[in-house]
Amino acid sequence: MNKVTRIILIVVISLFALAIIKDFAIKSVVSLVATHVTGAKVSIDWMSVGVLRQSVKISGFKMYNPKDFPKGVLVDLPKLTVNYDVASILKGKLHLSLLDINLKEIGLIKNKEGKLNVDSLKVAQQKPAKEEKPAKQMPMQIDVMNLEMGRIVSKDYSVGAEPAISVYDINLKKTYKNITSAQQLAALIISEPMKQAGIRSAGIYGAAMLTGVGFIPIVAITTLTGKDSVAQEFNVAKDKLYDISLGVLKQMGKVNKEDKSGGLIVADVNGVGVTLRLKQVTNRSSQVNISARKFKMPKPEVANGVLYHINEHIK
Repeated sequence: MNKVTRIILIVVISLFALAIIKDFAIKSVVSLVATHVTGAKVSIDWMSVGVLRQSVKISGFKMYNPKDFPKGVLVDLPKLTVNYDVASILKGKLHLSLLDINLKEIGLIKNKEGKLNVDSLKVAQQKPAKEEKPAKQMPMQIDVMNLEMGRIVSKDYSVGAEPAISVYDINLKKTYKNITSAQQLAALIISEPMKQAGIRSAGIYGAAMLTGVGFIPIVAITTLTGKDSVAQEFNVAKDKLYDISLGVLKQMGKVNKEDKSGGLIVADVNGVGVTLRLKQVTNRSSQVNISARKFKMPKPEVANGVLYHINEHIK
């Protein structure tokens, strides 16, 4: 290997190492800032910062439950993409022309005292600007943000020893403009899916209103439906799946009818009528169909909650 080749190789390796160090350092800073803004631990699996293209890609962004709540993920964002303006950053302002966020799941928990985990976040306890000293932070401007929302898994520990589990499939995409603070961004990401699911939260909604979140949506595309049933196929024999499903419904509520040969279970879960039907698909797989209604009104979140519970027992 000649001298020129060695020099080129050293330069390439050095640039590669600097790129890794740069991404790692920025990832650490973003995690720390997000933790400070929300008051809950935040972790990031991977981050890549493009200087020439002025873009950032983030994978595996997770915010965890605040203290005094069960361990677990509160916000799961598998993918974020950001387009930023270097010139503005050099002038002391964080300007993002576009922010795309894929929100997979919010893990909503109500403790035995009836308090929601989202209301224990720092961002949900914001006071009007005139009542607090302004914090020194870099000015922010997000021109456009696309928020794609997946689902909310709600666990209510205030009803008894076992939590009441409801799963809300949001399947909603909204576009926002003119976001001007990290607090506003955090409140929006959490409050918007809850609004769509019809879940009340005085703290996080209040923070959203104080930061102006309630006034900035410009486009909404939704696939919410009124269906009352959910179905899923498992690589489990029908008899075994029936036993697991029966145990889940006995744990969640009161079983009113059992018919193992017919693959039918009828139960009451927190005042909601649940009907579970099973059928054999192959020798090694079977399908479960769960419907839920209250006063003839569909309750898909309860049906999804039962299915979620079954999945947890099969894992």
